[in-house]
Amino acid sequence: MPRRDIEFKTSDHVTLRGWLFTPEKSSSKLPCLIMSHGWTALKEMDLDTFAEYFTSKLSIACVVYDNRGFGASDAAPNAPRCEILPELQRSDYSDAITYAQSLEEVDGDKIGIWGSSYSGGHVLFVGAVDRRVKAVLSQVPLTDGWSNFHRLIRPDFVAGMESAFLADRAARAQGKDAAMIPVVDADPTKPSSLPTPDSYVFFAAWEKNVELLRANDPSHMIHRISPTPLLMTVAQNDVLTPTDIALDAYTRAREPKQLHIIPGGHFDGYSGPNFEKNAGRQAQFLKETLCAGEEAALPLR
Repeated sequence: MPRRDIEFKTSDHVTLRGWLFTPEKSSSKLPCLIMSHGWTALKEMDLDTFAEYFTSKLSIACVVYDNRGFGASDAAPNAPRCEILPELQRSDYSDAITYAQSLEEVDGDKIGIWGSSYSGGHVLFVGAVDRRVKAVLSQVPLTDGWSNFHRLIRPDFVAGMESAFLADRAARAQGKDAAMIPVVDADPTKPSSLPTPDSYVFFAAWEKNVELLRANDPSHMIHRISPTPLLMTVAQNDVLTPTDIALDAYTRAREPKQLHIIPGGHFDGYSGPNFEKNAGRQAQFLKETLCAGEEAALPLR
């Protein structure tokens, strides 16, 4: 599918970079799906595969970008790279919508948002507060940071992490560099922000501060997404954004909503044997909602 490099400015003047995917042929303005990855992941980590799938099956465009401070995107002046600030990442989704509406290929009244893992929670919030959004796709989302943090972090590590958070705040106030914690570790008993074996397999050895994860609770707005259609994809055996926490959030969403439970763990829907089942269901949801009335690029099977 055709792909070109893009960049746009956020409301606080940070340049985000990514790709615009479009179908091979289109005779009219297209619905557009905004896509960004979760936690420390980059757009090259399977988002291109999803975007290519959607644009090959549907008459739709996809704006795919790296989060601020990651990959090809800039960080704010004087801000460290690889810092995950959920409030700003949510705001960046809305700025990406504004950018997409400016594109000549895009029908600005038909904008959807897609997120996975950490950004799967972001889209629940953005879908509730930004009424330009006409469809929400939330894949294996982090819905409740407090519950997720205390499910992932060993209780005997929590006090040490609390002390590290306080020391980091004091150090930053003195102009020192931000403290870091490994994203993953080959030994799941050692401190890391994603202390599960499947996380280690998926991620490279990057680093990141995690204090704001615990305070991030996007599901408190989930009931306000309605009447915008919602598709939540949940992995049956997710130990990173635990299945039961996501399902509890889903029960609080109002109609119209759809739930798709896929086999396996947190990362099993990105590639491999589950990909077609996962992406195919998402494409069908888009066909029924954001792309309703549009002619599919190819029949969905």
